[in-house]
Amino acid sequence: MVFLPPQWVPKLPLDPPDSIPISDFMLDEQYGRFPLHHARQPFTCGLTGCGYSALEVRERVDKLARALSKELGWRPNGGSEWDKMIGVFSVNTIDTLTLAWATHSLSGIVSPANAAYSRTELEHQLKSSGSKVLFTCLPLLPLAIEAAANCGIPKKRIYLLALPKEATGGLSAQPEFKTVDQLIQDGGKLPQLEKLQWKQGDGARKTAFLCYSSGTSGLPKGVMISHRNVISNVLQITACEKPYRDSVKEPGSKYSMTEVALGMLPQSHIYALVVICHATVYRGDQVINLPKFEFQQFLNSIQRFKINMLPLVPPIIILMAKNKALLDKFDLSSVRAIFTGAAPLGAETSELLHSQYPSWKIRQGYGLTETSTVVCATGYHDVFFGSSGSLLPSVEAKIVSIEGTEITGYDQPGELVVKSPSVVLGYLNNPQANTETFQDGWMKTGDEAMVRKSPQGNEHIFIVDRIKELIKVKGFQVAPAELEAHLLKHPAVGDVAVIPVPDDAAGELPKAFVVKSSSVGLEDNDRMLMREIQKHVEEHKARHKWLKGGVQFIDVIPKSPTGKILRRLLRDQDREARRQKGPKL
Repeated sequence: MVFLPPQWVPKLPLDPPDSIPISDFMLDEQYGRFPLHHARQPFTCGLTGCGYSALEVRERVDKLARALSKELGWRPNGGSEWDKMIGVFSVNTIDTLTLAWATHSLSGIVSPANAAYSRTELEHQLKSSGSKVLFTCLPLLPLAIEAAANCGIPKKRIYLLALPKEATGGLSAQPEFKTVDQLIQDGGKLPQLEKLQWKQGDGARKTAFLCYSSGTSGLPKGVMISHRNVISNVLQITACEKPYRDSVKEPGSKYSMTEVALGMLPQSHIYALVVICHATVYRGDQVINLPKFEFQQFLNSIQRFKINMLPLVPPIIILMAKNKALLDKFDLSSVRAIFTGAAPLGAETSELLHSQYPSWKIRQGYGLTETSTVVCATGYHDVFFGSSGSLLPSVEAKIVSIEGTEITGYDQPGELVVKSPSVVLGYLNNPQANTETFQDGWMKTGDEAMVRKSPQGNEHIFIVDRIKELIKVKGFQVAPAELEAHLLKHPAVGDVAVIPVPDDAAGELPKAFVVKSSSVGLEDNDRMLMREIQKHVEEHKARHKWLKGGVQFIDVIPKSPTGKILRRLLRDQDREARRQKGPKL
């Protein structure tokens, strides 16, 4: 059975164009974007308040494209996009997308790297992508220089994205490295570029972004995202937002409402890259950029800039729900909605935050790098806690059992398989992964999901867990996310991750790594606390879900910048501890 978007989801306003680059789509009003003259400032620095108008951003993109063409010898209609690969290794800046769109104007590719990468991880991406140039920022420059040298990128091909002094840790610019601002200044003195001569279908065939998906094991894989993929998802997200925005249109205005959104999630991650940096700006909204998460700075930014929309990840929402006393010190009255993704948010956390701030709409979405990005999202009028929302326009989904049969009913888990115009071209130089993941136009997500109807009668997607992360206990499947959501209700648990550990009799057993909450005193006995936490599960969950693999206290749960628990690191830690302990006698 193929599941489709519910009746309330609007159709796409136009077929996603496939003969233009993303830069044209985002900066040319003929493709339906919010009028540039009336749009809010697209990107504003959350530390200084500085930024550029939408018209100024368009001008900066044009000048930067001219400068890059002269500097690198790249012509818009010359060579393959793979000859024009730009690596970006930086925290969030107000010019990151200016650089991306300028590169797209030259028919080039941008490969954004996680700012938290080690030298080895950055080198892997630079070599894998074939990056010819690297843009970075002052705090990351030493690491970038070292990695670039090991990848054959000369120093003269390292450039700097500007950051305010508040974000550089007191570092000053090094004159040997050109900045984006200098390139833009140079570009203003150069002649106009030739126009792109793309044929029909080029936007669907050409890669725009080469993002790296971490997966559950091994080195990250390069994901080839076409121009049309991003354009499609922007149109899909915008179509779902339109009914709400039209309903709160400013009196006397012919335009839909615009918002101020938070831009704190890393722009290297597909969630921020598409949902915040593209869809938000396309709708005429303003993005308040922060280079990293600092709790009080985050709250102060909401108050200072009157932010309406908070795109977040579950760990930050959990932190908010558990620190209402701190939140009450700030004016958060401008907030209308929270949107969460990258990892499932439990219904219990949503309910707790909603009880504290009943006027906030707590929405959730689901997507992958391979679907660039959103597959389903909660509508403003149909919030269903624990759900990842309804399918977006032009998305089809199937739920497939382990045996490979399609599930046709509700509340029956299986692998989520999707079809969408935003599904990517595939993995770079990885035919095996392509064969396993992309089949007959469908994409196997690797996530266990089920379909349920909301109280309003609309079909919603519930993500149960990663299929590869499910714990198999004597034939039963245990979802770590379910146990984690339950354990967070215990007052002693500040954060938690559940992993499988091997067992001769059961195959696998659940084990919890727990960060103690601030309510736990030094006098509390660890052994007794562990037993209390185990009993908390035993009193409410079936026997196969009990924490028979044990409870271990840990200082911090390892997570990616977007909040995904890095379970493989915990598994490695547990495996090493077992190895050192030796076999049972």
